Amino acid sequence: MTVTLADVAARAQVSPATVSRVLNGNYPVAVSTRERVLRAVDELDYVLNGPASALAAATSDLVGILVHDIADPFFGIMASAVQAEIGGPGGRAGGERLAVVCNTGGSPERELTYLTLLQRQRAAAVVLTGGASEDPAHTAAMSTKLRKLVDAGTRVVLCGRPPAPETGAVALTFDNREGARELTGHLLGLGHRRLGYIAGPPERTTTRDRLDGHRDALAAHGVAEDPRWTVHGQYDRRSGYEGTLELLRADPSLTAVVAANDSVALGACAALRDSGRRIPADVSVAGFDDLPFGVDVVPGLTTVRVPLAEAGRRAGRIAMGREEAPGGGVACVRVELVVRGSVAGPRV
Repeated sequence: MTVTLADVAARAQVSPATVSRVLNGNYPVAVSTRERVLRAVDELDYVLNGPASALAAATSDLVGILVHDIADPFFGIMASAVQAEIGGPGGRAGGERLAVVCNTGGSPERELTYLTLLQRQRAAAVVLTGGASEDPAHTAAMSTKLRKLVDAGTRVVLCGRPPAPETGAVALTFDNREGARELTGHLLGLGHRRLGYIAGPPERTTTRDRLDGHRDALAAHGVAEDPRWTVHGQYDRRSGYEGTLELLRADPSLTAVVAANDSVALGACAALRDSGRRIPADVSVAGFDDLPFGVDVVPGLTTVRVPLAEAGRRAGRIAMGREEAPGGGVACVRVELVVRGSVAGPRV
């Protein structure tokens, strides 16, 4: 049975004219209404007919790049690397491509909305970067959406995200757990036994993997984890600053702080300095990702290097069909411990 515009309007509880405005993008519509209409379009699998469909098909040179926060160097590096591989004037793909960077703000709802919009535009490829939400309902919705994109001919590459089985999407995963295990193991090898950990948002896969690796290392060294030693926040400097102060209030005897990423580590360093503690003489600090500023801060930041640019370029090549997908559609991107001056043995 063919789904009509009226069916979409009924599902979204709006008028057919409102549905038309949303799909054509030629009239202002409230954000909440727009997302409700797009959700109905997705649920009913509504497909435009006639001239509108031809117009959508004509935009097949579009490539979508989804990021959580374009202001975060982690995502900026990957988005830039992907775009460098998809073409444009003098590009390497042999033709013009329009790259659209979609900033989700970490919102699962916005992620689905952007994918729906890219599906409507018959995007040639979509690259999703960074960790995924672990909410079961969102995971199921994402699987359905990715499968629809792939079935319609869109190449989908997940870069730094876990695989999405049975969707046809290619996944380049980062070995976050092993990197975190090696990082915390290094601190434990130096003699630290009281380590605070500033984790990212609890619902993100990256948060889980890095925290699990940290806990693996503690267990391997026979160190019992104290609940006071772990706090959660966002992947930003403010969370690092506030999280470190919270850890110090809970246990002033901590000798090391392990941060979920380098931006969080910068905030941790500032909080330690403001509280009169020296790095690493009083407290060691470690991060994750090896963002460019890590080598220039004083002392240099010990971290785990994730080859973001290399992974982004590979994702771009796969998205453009210029590199074969890895066997089984999944490849693990290795990470590397980088030791600098921000860690040392604990104070006696």
